[in-house]
Amino acid sequence: MDFLNVWWVYVIVSIIFLYVLAQSTVFLLQARKRALALNFTKEQIRKTIISSMIFSIAPSLAILFGLVILTKIFGPMVAGLRLGTLGALTYELPAATNVIKGVYNVDIGSSSITPDMIVTALWVMTLGCIPPLLIVPLFLKKISKRFEQMKEKDSTWKNIMMDALFLGMISAFVGYVVAPITNETTGETYISLLAILVLLTSGALIIVFGFIIKKYKQEWLKNYALPLSMIASMALALVYALLGVR
Repeated sequence: MDFLNVWWVYVIVSIIFLYVLAQSTVFLLQARKRALALNFTKEQIRKTIISSMIFSIAPSLAILFGLVILTKIFGPMVAGLRLGTLGALTYELPAATNVIKGVYNVDIGSSSITPDMIVTALWVMTLGCIPPLLIVPLFLKKISKRFEQMKEKDSTWKNIMMDALFLGMISAFVGYVVAPITNETTGETYISLLAILVLLTSGALIIVFGFIIKKYKQEWLKNYALPLSMIASMALALVYALLGVR
């Protein structure tokens, strides 16, 4: 897999990152200019920027964990490119797994992964990112209007539909957890109790954080609940593994 670390990959990724940073800088300057025009003080703007930077640290930890996982497949530069621009771990890893495991029947992180598998997975991940980029600017207003019409007719139907969509998405990811795993060395097939236990632990932690936010009005915790639950669950996964759970 040396082609993932050749010089031209670094050049391409660097150009894309520079473009994203330049775009972010332009929007930051425009937002500051607009804030001054609306009579916000420089001190208010400075505090807003600093607080936004601080609150972005914890959510970024989730991206960092995803980067570590994807690095095993695509190398640090390509994995950083995916998660640093449009990608998200909840989409990138399942997409790569479906291609490599589902099409080629090779486990993620295996030494049997070939360049063809990597390129195919990247194409699938890239093409899968395009529809949302088209749907939002072209159809968001129409979709929102339909939701508002549904809400006017029956306010409960909109909530039921959104909950159903959310549960459907969660169910798709739960399938990865409860699906049988085959050991490449022994050929043994088993269901990972470790994965299920970690899933239940993370779910319980999110419930606890939600209770704290609602009961004690700790609104700041909303930005930290997901990364904190991920960190704690991963730490507990090591504890469970040391206790012999697999």
